[in-house]
Amino acid sequence: MSELLEGNCLIAQSGGPTSVINSSLAGAVTEALNHECIEEIYGGLNGVLGILNEQLVDLADESQQTIRALRHTPGAALGTCRFKLKRGEDFDRVLEVFEAHNIRYFFYAGGNDSQDTADKISKLANEKGYALRVIGIPKTIDN
Repeated sequence: MSELLEGNCLIAQSGGPTSVINSSLAGAVTEALNHECIEEIYGGLNGVLGILNEQLVDLADESQQTIRALRHTPGAALGTCRFKLKRGEDFDRVLEVFEAHNIRYFFYAGGNDSQDTADKISKLANEKGYALRVIGIPKTIDN
């Protein structure tokens, strides 16, 4: 089992808003709150575009009632995008934002392209020696 990392968590949503995307967000926030190694919980507005533009919101400030209500809330609470990161500059910018906010856990809810993006971010972080746990939350409407 991998060691726990001290730092912050970032959750973002991508692709079409399915019926489960906000439930997944609620579950990720609720679980992150249970781990002392996670200090802050951020949401990236509009998927990776929000990360590139450093548009992060503090999800830990939300009440438990608001987080629970996400399970029955339509749409994508954080906003989504359909944007493929370009090799090099975009990926480097993502890691720059992660480092600036001490992001050690990244949850990315989305379909196949989003999971590919999560995998590429994980590999780049590993190549650069940046300790990061990337968790893909599969949410595809293609099946």
